[in-house]
Amino acid sequence: MISVNNETKKIIDYIMHNSEKLNIKISKSENGATIIDCGIETKGGLEAGKLLSEICLGGLGSVNYTQMNFGDFTIPALDIVVDNAPLGCMASQYAGWTISVGKFFALGSGPARALSLVEKKLFEELDYEDDSNVAIIALETAKVPDAEVIEYIAEKCNVKTEKLFVVVAPCASIAGSVQVSARLVETGLHKMHALGFDINSVISGYGLCPISPVAKDDMAGMGKTNDCLLYGGKTWYSVDCEDSEIEEMIKKVPSSTSNDYGKPFIEIFKAVNYDFYKIDSMLFSPAEITINNVRTGKNFHAGFVNVEVLRQSLGV
Repeated sequence: MISVNNETKKIIDYIMHNSEKLNIKISKSENGATIIDCGIETKGGLEAGKLLSEICLGGLGSVNYTQMNFGDFTIPALDIVVDNAPLGCMASQYAGWTISVGKFFALGSGPARALSLVEKKLFEELDYEDDSNVAIIALETAKVPDAEVIEYIAEKCNVKTEKLFVVVAPCASIAGSVQVSARLVETGLHKMHALGFDINSVISGYGLCPISPVAKDDMAGMGKTNDCLLYGGKTWYSVDCEDSEIEEMIKKVPSSTSNDYGKPFIEIFKAVNYDFYKIDSMLFSPAEITINNVRTGKNFHAGFVNVEVLRQSLGV
């Protein structure tokens, strides 16, 4: 059985030995957890963003830099490759753990989720739970969690606080921008799951997503990074199932099928008075998707990249 926490610990060990050159700050909480700061009290950078992204993927995916050309402008981008896609994306990377302790709030992603099993139904569907004495969680936050938050996470994961590694970065940072774009393959997988598709039939996922320039604050960053996924992200999946399971589902996957589609995300968010629950959940998906069914050899495609909204959002 693959252990996403043990796989990710290899990345943590590399960071611990190379933190200075990576512009990553390592510290200890009051109760002994290791805090790996990729952009709150340190600059972080592109390599920090790559490693943060691969931590979120449970050590089961690779993230590399490339570029995307949109005619009259070119922008840095990510190649995301994930084999064992249901585990790497849904059992680890998906930000499905709401952590709310006192005044601290963040969405938790990364392999610690497979120890806490807070999202019980999802892990039952994946038929997976991890077995490890270390827990690694990633938090998109501008505030380093205190001892009370650390204790809560460790208790849920059934590990000692000394065996907990918390990786943090705000959205408005280089590493923060990178790790959001690296969620593209997971975003498509999550949408397929929401549409009732059996994601356990997904073998591999590949994504190509632009990286948002760092925004002035986390609110603006949230808008720009989401737009990279919704309007610029292109995904490819290899699956093993019947063609009939793909034909109708794929038409509903792209973000363009949502009633809220067509404006920069920050404008959509503002229009609903910054209430996430009033945004159509079907909006959160890649711009474009292609599925290759390895059982039949047939290819399916839906969606398109929206250059104009992407340009408007990113200011390029």
